[in-house]
Amino acid sequence: MSDLTNPLRNNFDQFTFSSALDVVIISLIIFWLFMLIRGTTAMAVMRGAVILLLAAIILARTFNLRVLNFLLENSFTGVLIALPIIFQPEIRRALERIGRTGARAFGASTSNPGTIEAVAGAASGMSRQHVGALMVIERETGLQDYIESGIPIDAVPSPELLHGIFFPNSPLHDGAIVLRGNRVVAASVTLPLSDNTPPGELGTRHRAALGITERTDAVSVVVSEETGDMSVAADGRLYTRLDEARLRALLDRLLSNGRVREG
Repeated sequence: MSDLTNPLRNNFDQFTFSSALDVVIISLIIFWLFMLIRGTTAMAVMRGAVILLLAAIILARTFNLRVLNFLLENSFTGVLIALPIIFQPEIRRALERIGRTGARAFGASTSNPGTIEAVAGAASGMSRQHVGALMVIERETGLQDYIESGIPIDAVPSPELLHGIFFPNSPLHDGAIVLRGNRVVAASVTLPLSDNTPPGELGTRHRAALGITERTDAVSVVVSEETGDMSVAADGRLYTRLDEARLRALLDRLLSNGRVREG
């Protein structure tokens, strides 16, 4: 019995506070990475990779496949190189979140009451008239790459201006507008589409609203041309069927601290 307990005792003797801290940090990093890719296509990719790896290990061990065993035992370096390539969008998003968290720690805020009032008022008016619209509010992550795809504008936002841009047959009504601070900086902006299909009958405009928020920390306000429903996209999530008061309150919370309480 002592022969069995001695190795265990030695292992526990070597388990110091720094070892416990090491385990906790690694566990938190793994948990954070899983939370980051939860609900994205990256989770399906990882699930498929794990299934393929387990199947290869079982086959190699069961049938003593020497070549496959060799590849599995010497593939660690290749996996380390492949992971950043496969999960590049998720890694970039993680680094951006860290940067935004650091910025907010110093009291940074993108809340602008005038912009919120203009966007909420315009969205409400367009909702009643079933005018489709997509308005993107820049936060910590710069949107210059997307802004350059549109028509430059430099104007103070107002409900009348925003409504006029999206009025049917207006030269600028296609695409999105981007707001930075208290200015409208571009219209007819092309946005990336989300890989995830929005719920219900929501179409391309809502996919674009989600797509920009999956890649940046921007907040998108979208009005459905078919139903007149107003929605907000933030952090890859879509908040639907909002009235003007709820829209204004949601924008205020998102642009003040970037977070929305669950429930």
